[in-house]
Amino acid sequence: MNKSLLGASLISLALAAPLAYAHEAGDILVRAGAITVNPKADSSSVKVDQGPLKGADLGGKATMSSDTQLGLNFAYMFSSHWGIELLAASPFEHDVKLKGTALGAANGKLGTLKHLPPTLSVVYYPLDGKSAFQPYVGAGINYTWIYDEHVGSQAQANGFSNFKAKNSWGMAFQVGADYMITDKIMLNAQVRYIDIDTQATVENNAVAPGTRAKVNVDVDPFIYMVGLGYKF
Repeated sequence: MNKSLLGASLISLALAAPLAYAHEAGDILVRAGAITVNPKADSSSVKVDQGPLKGADLGGKATMSSDTQLGLNFAYMFSSHWGIELLAASPFEHDVKLKGTALGAANGKLGTLKHLPPTLSVVYYPLDGKSAFQPYVGAGINYTWIYDEHVGSQAQANGFSNFKAKNSWGMAFQVGADYMITDKIMLNAQVRYIDIDTQATVENNAVAPGTRAKVNVDVDPFIYMVGLGYKF
């Protein structure tokens, strides 16, 4: 076999060889994209826990709006199948509304809050390197830091002030998939469920001096993210 024929044969074999798509031990994955938090808020009734009306049940419930921000994932692979992943994002902002309470002035938009949801998960990839489609599942723990709570202008006009919400720890679960465009660049889609529980309080001295109401909210959002990733 002459050199030109041998060279052509080696090139043909290289082109025919499948790419190694699977993630390997030591790989670092960085993903970025649009991430949406869609709260499935289920709350207790609104109750007065401080002031002359302490113990009064105002009924009703609290709801929270959705928000979309920039999402970031950082993952480190311990093996071709197992890794650890950190979810981060730019701050989410949600409108908080009350409806159906016995205190008519309380119904409507109470205010807004921001939160950051850092989540640390263990992830498992079941497939080998022959598939460009790499699905995975994961489970971990979330810490939701709630801050910058503000009472809305209409609620302020009705005497509400000092809106606060507690931070939350909870479990997190996810399913997702990478589609490897090359052995380094990927498309990614993921869905998460996070257990977020908070207690919100707000004061209203217009009803009676020293009156504070509280509501327990199971936020429990589904979180959706689509984006691009790169493997180092």
